[in-house]
Amino acid sequence: MLEAEKATPPAEDEDRGKAALTELFEEVRGPDTPIIVERLVAKIDEIVRLVRFPGWQNTTEGEREVRKALRRTLFEFKLHQDRELFDKAYGYVRQYY
Repeated sequence: MLEAEKATPPAEDEDRGKAALTELFEEVRGPDTPIIVERLVAKIDEIVRLVRFPGWQNTTEGEREVRKALRRTLFEFKLHQDRELFDKAYGYVRQYY
């Protein structure tokens, strides 16, 4: 199974990442959190694709840039104060992008 995951093309990983992010934000959306999940996920996906580079997960600079981009995006949607949400979203981004 691990070999199959390694053989998965990066585009498929990113699609799975987008699906995982969508699921995460659907779970936390509530009546007092009027966000449009599709827009939020698309924005995160767009920003991460712009700031990342091959092997970014293994560098301090790469992790810092992706974290900053994710925080800015969550701030736009007024979700920047939820540390657990940030950590989960960053975990998905780190895994799939």
